[in-house]
Amino acid sequence: MTHRISLRPGDHHFEAADDQTVLEAALAAGLMLPHSCRDGACGACKGKVLEGVVDQGPHSAGALSDAERAEGYALFCCAKPLSDLVVQARNVTRAGDIPVKKLPARVQKLQRLADDVMLIDLKLPASENFQFRAGQYVDILLADGQRRSFSIANAPHDGGHLELHVRRIDGGRFTGHVFETMKEKEILRFEGPHGAFWLREDSARPIVMVAGGTGFAPIKGIVEHAIQIGLTRPITLYWGARTRAGLYMDALARSWETALPGFRYVPVLSDEVWEGRQGLVHQAVLDDFADLSGHEVYACGAPVMVDVARSSFCASRGLSEDAFFADAFTFAQPTS
Repeated sequence: MTHRISLRPGDHHFEAADDQTVLEAALAAGLMLPHSCRDGACGACKGKVLEGVVDQGPHSAGALSDAERAEGYALFCCAKPLSDLVVQARNVTRAGDIPVKKLPARVQKLQRLADDVMLIDLKLPASENFQFRAGQYVDILLADGQRRSFSIANAPHDGGHLELHVRRIDGGRFTGHVFETMKEKEILRFEGPHGAFWLREDSARPIVMVAGGTGFAPIKGIVEHAIQIGLTRPITLYWGARTRAGLYMDALARSWETALPGFRYVPVLSDEVWEGRQGLVHQAVLDDFADLSGHEVYACGAPVMVDVARSSFCASRGLSEDAFFADAFTFAQPTS
């Protein structure tokens, strides 16, 4: 059985099967809804069910509270329709003409950026024109059908390869392989591009970027794209880490202050005393900006960081919900 879903704002309509989530059905219809983790952990896909009934599905209480459920909110990456629906979502766009592909890629370089961060450089097939927007991600496809999602850290103009920043997770099956046994020339399969985290080039608003840890990866792709297209909007990047080692491309980020007019870089450490800014990265933004109502924010990192940034920036600094773009990193459960 299928259900008709009407999407607001706009006049978008699409069909969803019983076993499809609202997000899956929207993407299949060529509509890009905000989303990131796809497993109910980050809250990026949160929207309101205006009419109809959904099965909320398994999700984190931190991503969708009981109070929000009572108000009609749902996580569209988990919610499945039980009737025809009218739903409301932020930042709905058309997917455009960039196709999602499944392709092989060859590991052409492995570079240890920090003790727990590895750069994987993947060579794409010369016969394939793989397109993506700066900031999107790909899914690495494992042999048993499982997936691991990683943001693309290079910009689209730097084609022919994909740069991924992989953080080691204790007990992680794929990341353990990356750090212990992966060799150059190994073949991986991936699917992409995915995600709605990319630079909105039709806006003139100044930009605040907030990265936590390897959340720097998609931010890197977006900044390099901004340099390539000659973007003149002011950009302030806050990159948070526990220690200096976590700022694993600090020199590159500092160089952007010369390469991109109006760019400012603010590194923030939470667990190490140093000469720079200390504390939580979202708090550094709050300390520097009394008013964000005329800005756009691009935030990427752990779900808790993204969540507190969204709530505090919108509630106390006047940021519009429609001007907050996020990608929240979640991790697969470690193997036993």
